[in-house]
Amino acid sequence: MRNSMRGVLGVVMAMAAVPALAADGKAVYEGNCIACHASGVAGAPKLGDAAAWGPRVKGGTAALYQSALKGKGGMPAKGGNAKLSDTDVKAAVDFMVAQAGGKADKAAEKPAEKAPEKPAAAGGGGEGKDVFDKACVACHGSGVAGAPKLGDAAAWGPRVKGGTAALYQSALKGKGGMPAKGGNPTLSDAQVKAAVDFMVAQAGGGAKPAEKAAAAPATEPAKPAAPAAEKPSAPAAEPAKPSAPAAAAAARPAAAEPISSSEVNTFNRLLRPASKRNLPAMESGIHDPANDGTALLQPPLQAFNNLPRSTAGTYVNWVQALEQNKIAPRYDKADPKAQPVVMDLNIVREVKGSMPDVVYPHKQHTEWLDCSNCHPAIFIPQKGANQISMAAIMLGEKCGVCHGKVAFPISECRLCHSKKKDLPTQTGAAK
Repeated sequence: MRNSMRGVLGVVMAMAAVPALAADGKAVYEGNCIACHASGVAGAPKLGDAAAWGPRVKGGTAALYQSALKGKGGMPAKGGNAKLSDTDVKAAVDFMVAQAGGKADKAAEKPAEKAPEKPAAAGGGGEGKDVFDKACVACHGSGVAGAPKLGDAAAWGPRVKGGTAALYQSALKGKGGMPAKGGNPTLSDAQVKAAVDFMVAQAGGGAKPAEKAAAAPATEPAKPAAPAAEKPSAPAAEPAKPSAPAAAAAARPAAAEPISSSEVNTFNRLLRPASKRNLPAMESGIHDPANDGTALLQPPLQAFNNLPRSTAGTYVNWVQALEQNKIAPRYDKADPKAQPVVMDLNIVREVKGSMPDVVYPHKQHTEWLDCSNCHPAIFIPQKGANQISMAAIMLGEKCGVCHGKVAFPISECRLCHSKKKDLPTQTGAAK
């Protein structure tokens, strides 16, 4: 959704529009790196955590600079801010190394010579483990964004059955929340395939069996034709038995599938079964899976855990969460101290029949949404200029742009139809 909610939970990526001064590593850190390195999200070493930074510092600042400049694992190049100069990025690295008790200058001296050796070994020998440790561990080590964890046979099983040809294709071209080559375009195809083979082996499978699985469907379909002619009754009767279990089995894997783009704007997405609600950002169908920052967003179920509950939608009472200071929306990505422009104005829309009139409260919306989220693309800020109907909302238009997707669904009628009417009595109506 264009101009979606600012600061609605998750990690707000600090992709600052204005680069900090090169000489001030602390300022660069606070403007660009703090979102991940202050909380440790997606495996980022936290500021001041000597244990986490130790092995990295030993590798030398040359390697640290390279990772920060080019990106590594879940971290995009230059922390997602392409406007930063190389000097800015290096200053931020030096600042973080210093906070961890290291000394950037000394650390950079020795590793500068060793750094080229390791990548050469990984690329030349095609060692899958080395590639995994460098490019895949951020997601496949923790299972972030639905990535199958290393060694998880249950998660890898269905993927291995599809064959390594399909796995290679997904890893090379990207799929769902995973970018092409794990977000590292410098990897060769051979390195990516080696990493896939390594992960498949750790899950109890093997590259060769996977290849057979992929090839089997091509040769086996020809065989069933003859048996089918000999015993038509048996094959016909057998498929009927597994139908119910098969349907149940099919329903379970579907829960882990991302919402397709065609489903995103369908009516009442939040009325999905529990297994499909509040999916990780990479699978939600709302966030952009091609954006590296999406993988760093906190999974909704984890983020919602301590928030006041509701009986609908995302099952969070967002208004109460704001009132209780459980959440603190950020109103300007470049200025954490920016304050919202709150408009305390109710708009009442009269509706026909006995249904209560609709009350639209600007206050609750503008406490965390900027006016530009709705005006003028969704609603023209002019009285009488907007034709709003339940049909339009159910088609994902007008109020349906949010409600049914990221806000409570329209099944909760009374939350909008909240102004009671003074209806005439039956006797009065007859008169």
